[in-house]
Parts: sequence; structure tokens; C-alpha cells
Amino acid sequence: MKFVTTETVSGYSISESLGMVMGNTIRARHLGKEITAVLRSIVGGEIPEYTRMMAQAREQALQRMLDGAKDLNADAVVSVRFQTSMVLQGSAELLAYGTAVKLSRN
Repeated sequence: MKFVTTETVSGYSISESLGMVMGNTIRARHLGKEITAVLRSIVGGEIPEYTRMMAQAREQALQRMLDGAKDLNADAVVSVRFQTSMVLQGSAELLAYGTAVKLSRN
């Protein structure tokens, strides 16, 4: 399934808008990773433990959004966006959302 951050898909016209679809996940920090991250934050630089955690969260939220679009028999999701927010101390929600559409070739 196609998904884009733009309002259109190149080479296609939107023939029908099926509505908003979204997928989310909430991730909590792991104590072992937290200790390592604190030590890394003292010296500066990237914290790869959190980079991997957020990459996995993005992929899971995106897949859940696409599953919702498939349930609607969509051909694509346009205007895809990501949003992150803190839920509790030490945990974050990652939300992927967009508009499920039917496409026709130009």
C-alpha cells in the first residue's frame, strides 16, 4: 500500500476519501537502558538505545495505521503525519495518522 506525506500521489487521482486512519503505540523506558542513557547524556552524543526504541515505535504505529487503511480497502494513505507525546513519566506515545483514499490512474 502506498503512503505519502503529501496530499496527492504522483500519477494518480484521489477518487474517494475513506476517512482518517491512525495507529499508535506507547513505549516505556527500560531500567537497564535508562542507566546507559544517563551515562551517555553526561558525555553527550546520540543515545542509540532510545533511537532504536523510537524507530521500532514508529514502525509499529505506521503498520497499525496501514492495517486500518487495509480494513477500509484503501489504495493509499495521504497526508501521513507522526506525533509523539509523553503519557507518563518515562513513557511516550507515538501516533501515526493520515487519510485513507481510493486512487485512480491519471
